[in-house]
Amino acid sequence: MSDPRPQRSKDLPIYRILVIVPFPMAEEQLALRRAQAAKAGLPPGVELVFRPVRAAPANYSSAADSALAEIGIIAAGAQAGDDGFDAVCIDTMSDSGMAALRAMLPIPVVGPGRVSMLTAAMLGQRFTILMMWDRWRHLYTKTLAETGLGHRCASMRDIGMTPDNRQLLAGKEDAVFPRLLAAARAAVEEDGAEVILLGSTTMHQAHDYLAERLPVPVIDPGPLCYRTALTLLSLGLSHAPAAYPAPLAPLPGMFAAMAAAGRPK
Repeated sequence: MSDPRPQRSKDLPIYRILVIVPFPMAEEQLALRRAQAAKAGLPPGVELVFRPVRAAPANYSSAADSALAEIGIIAAGAQAGDDGFDAVCIDTMSDSGMAALRAMLPIPVVGPGRVSMLTAAMLGQRFTILMMWDRWRHLYTKTLAETGLGHRCASMRDIGMTPDNRQLLAGKEDAVFPRLLAAARAAVEEDGAEVILLGSTTMHQAHDYLAERLPVPVIDPGPLCYRTALTLLSLGLSHAPAAYPAPLAPLPGMFAAMAAAGRPK
């Protein structure tokens, strides 16, 4: 069997994967997102490049926010192939921009929402999505409907706390972690959840705490997304062009201009 990996100089990584961060961020904030990579167990030669978008909504709390998010993420990833990336991961459970980027790029484009729900359905019969607040619910119902997994979702439970998309859970562990644990235990004991799915890549700092204290698998969507992208690359797989047909008139520059116009001053 031939090796599907691209042949590159020994001084270059085997694979370069672009991770699109869905908010504009300072370097110290971006470092909190990069911390997820350590849990993915990626082998040497795989490079993750975290790129924040230029423009985004304040949060993903409505359909209007989702529309803005799509534009920012599409603009950040539209030139990924020309920039030398082998795959794209989208660092939000909304999978915003994923379908559009698949239509624009021949390389794998992976979103953690769809991947983590499909994995949860593989690991157990019923799973619970654990979230910070109820205003994220629309993100999951959309993906559940698209994948046909609504009947496998035992519940969606939140802890009633507004998320911090830039500082994540840092400094709030004592307040947040026990509440997440209580909600997850209720999902297992009352809702019949056999798998717990963290509802945001911004919650990755709570994964080890929960996994050590719960009797069911706990899925951390960010690292799973990165590892899935690597698996697709290693097997020479990508999305089907028939499922994501290319636009008749690609306009990546238009998305870039829209994102630049909407960039916070």
